[in-house]
Amino acid sequence: MRFLLIEDNKQLASAVVDRLMLDGHVVDHAPDIQTAHDFRSTTVYDLILLDIMLPDGDGRSFLAACRNQDSRTPVIVLTARSEVADRVGMLDLGADDYMVKPIDFSELEARCRAVLRRRGGEARNLLTLGDVQFDSKSGTLSVGAHTVQLRARELRLFEVLANAPDKVFAKASLVDQLVSYDEDVSENAIEVYVGRLRRHLHGSGVKITTIRGLGYKLEVA
Repeated sequence: MRFLLIEDNKQLASAVVDRLMLDGHVVDHAPDIQTAHDFRSTTVYDLILLDIMLPDGDGRSFLAACRNQDSRTPVIVLTARSEVADRVGMLDLGADDYMVKPIDFSELEARCRAVLRRRGGEARNLLTLGDVQFDSKSGTLSVGAHTVQLRARELRLFEVLANAPDKVFAKASLVDQLVSYDEDVSENAIEVYVGRLRRHLHGSGVKITTIRGLGYKLEVA
């Protein structure tokens, strides 16, 4: 998943980015509202983590602008404000969840998973595709009685493909969802991750098919 973190505290932002990237997420960091708008103009995000007090304005104006544009990207607000009126106000503006600083990273990860499941219409971490089970929380892939622990980018790549079976994803699109602006990763890396997933899926009714000249899609027998 690709996240946008809008936070002006460099130390907190670095800690959040490092933690979420350990989970295999791609995280772009915007220290102010203008940078966040610039990022959103060129990139589609799965989730936005939004601070309120920013150098060039109030995070609420950014949230309002997103919702006025009919953006359905989930937004979790991160703020030091704990008053009920503040929480209610942010939720009424269109925030999907709200966390008061200081942030517990385990709770943040759980809230991200919960918000993404709700937005995708899923109630659980477990996804079943034919004879394959995928647990996004534990990062495991099970084929029959055999279970493997996926590496971070394998996990996120399978998550992207598995949430849209039969949809063709171009390599460039997959790179965009798996790699942040700060990283230099070529499209060839996607071939490596796909190869690893194919080995894990060997013998199952789930396969990742190459569509020549277009990209990859996941198929369930």
